[in-house]
Amino acid sequence: MLHTVSSGETLYSIAWRYGLDFRSLARHNGIGPPYTIYKSQQLRLDIDDASKRRPPPSIAAETRRPVATRNNTTVVAQGPKATVGTTVNSAPTPQVERAPRSENKTPAATNANPPPLISGPVQWRWPAKGPVIGGFSSSSGLNKGIDIGGKVGDSVMAAGAGRVVYAGTGLRGYGKLVIVKHNETFLSAYAHNQALLVREGDSVKVGQQIAKLGSSGTDKEKLHFEIRRDGKPVNPLTYLPKR
Repeated sequence: MLHTVSSGETLYSIAWRYGLDFRSLARHNGIGPPYTIYKSQQLRLDIDDASKRRPPPSIAAETRRPVATRNNTTVVAQGPKATVGTTVNSAPTPQVERAPRSENKTPAATNANPPPLISGPVQWRWPAKGPVIGGFSSSSGLNKGIDIGGKVGDSVMAAGAGRVVYAGTGLRGYGKLVIVKHNETFLSAYAHNQALLVREGDSVKVGQQIAKLGSSGTDKEKLHFEIRRDGKPVNPLTYLPKR
């Protein structure tokens, strides 16, 4: 199975869409840190079970490698000349880390000092103050996270310290979405926002406001919150502190 990279996508968002570990997806396609991918590039998704379990040998260097940004705006390389990535409606969106080097493609510019990931366990915190209105289901096609109720404009906060690896509207069904990478094991996602307050590559602290609650991509005002462990959805209530 192949996936053709579109403008606005990152390796992390593609791995998230298919429920894959970003490290396995990168290694399976010969992509090393900082995981640069290119528009129209085709990625192979047929990752075997052994590949899913085995981390790439170079992953320890990932936290030291730069994020593909330039002046806080990611450049998507498209052939010999790099251009700034945009969404389908041409509104500028922050983009990060795209496709592997190729002889006829110019890699995106890099930042020599990317924000570090946390080194210890994630200190989880609730991402919003509203009640849980939708629970987690491990069954395929059902809720892969929890839904938290609220009003438009309510604060959406980072559930843990980390680095923003996706901020945009490229994943169908998620609306305006933020994905935060906390360490080599955990990522979290914040969907259906009214507005995004962070860009890809930003370092965020636990409890920092990263978005405003909304109803983008859905018919109800809510925050859809997910945690992925090694690429697989897990029940956020297992990790969040009891209220």
